[in-house]
Amino acid sequence: MSPLPTLILQAFLRPECLSALVPAQWDLLVRQARRANILGKLAVDLEVRGDIGEIFATARPHLLSAAAIAHQQGRAIQWEARCIHEALAPTGVPVVLLKGAAYVMAGLPTCHGRVFSDVDILVPKESIAEVETALAINGWTGSYHSTYDQRYYRKWMHEIPPMHHRRRGTVIDVHHAILPETARIKVNTAALWQGLVAVLGYDNLYVLQPTDMVLHSATHLFHEGELHNGLRDLFDLDSLLRHFGQSAQFWDALVSRAKHLGLERPLYYALRYTRLLLDTPMPRTVIDAVPGPSLPVRIIMDFCYSRALRPDHTSCSDIWTPMARLALYVRSHWLRMPLLLLAYHLTRKALATEDLGSNKRDKVAGDRPAA
Repeated sequence: MSPLPTLILQAFLRPECLSALVPAQWDLLVRQARRANILGKLAVDLEVRGDIGEIFATARPHLLSAAAIAHQQGRAIQWEARCIHEALAPTGVPVVLLKGAAYVMAGLPTCHGRVFSDVDILVPKESIAEVETALAINGWTGSYHSTYDQRYYRKWMHEIPPMHHRRRGTVIDVHHAILPETARIKVNTAALWQGLVAVLGYDNLYVLQPTDMVLHSATHLFHEGELHNGLRDLFDLDSLLRHFGQSAQFWDALVSRAKHLGLERPLYYALRYTRLLLDTPMPRTVIDAVPGPSLPVRIIMDFCYSRALRPDHTSCSDIWTPMARLALYVRSHWLRMPLLLLAYHLTRKALATEDLGSNKRDKVAGDRPAA
């Protein structure tokens, strides 16, 4: 599988080529990076490399603005984490920050230039009701109010419906596992609570240990069906592997930990696509130690991910891209729940969508003035 033929990948992997870009290419580069939500990361990377002066004059404000927005969002995440701490500290429930919030609060380079949409936390399943009540008292309110959606989340999924803060408008996703209990991969969730790393200055906030942080990021990306942030998440994995991989012990621990948690397949895809698409350095012994799928499956997955892990922009698509994205969307549901439950869920949602569309059409028709 060849590297993605996109300007945004060239900008990260071969920044020395930026000086040769013409204005139209700079315009396209900014558009691709913005659609992939990595424009701020590109700006930060170029600044660190000392290549910020190579940016075309009219493109520079876009990159610097994206970097400033990412920095401000990082500060907002710190404030949100403090608010979560204050809301949940009286419960005594341990709270694990996941993904973007974890990168910020752990001070990892992965957060530099990164944008965020919500805060994800992990709490023990038996504490879900207590956590939800405490958050509601402190201004967060639930979403997805239909009876079916509530049952879908609470009975089958690994999280409760997202909660929005009434005043700040921020969103928090409360998880009790990293995959649904109906998923085909059975995660050793209890083991995730081993080796947590405390967040400095907080007595009830934690992040996952380095190996688990990588494995969770891989699991999230390669079980996701809507990959509009897929390239951003792949860059997250690249950054984590480069940072933690400076220690030789990390690589051995990563493979054994994946086996212990039951997450060898997500790790395989993480290692494969970060290496093939982003040139992420890793020991050959680690690549060989993680079992992958059969050759036919690998060919299909390469076909799909080589397209779906591009920015969602017309310049990055070919005639096969819609098919690839649809195939991965169907795969994500197939991995999430057994066939009968999947058929029931998709039928239920399709009927609900049809009813909603009918109601909208009726409303529009009813609002028309008499002829």
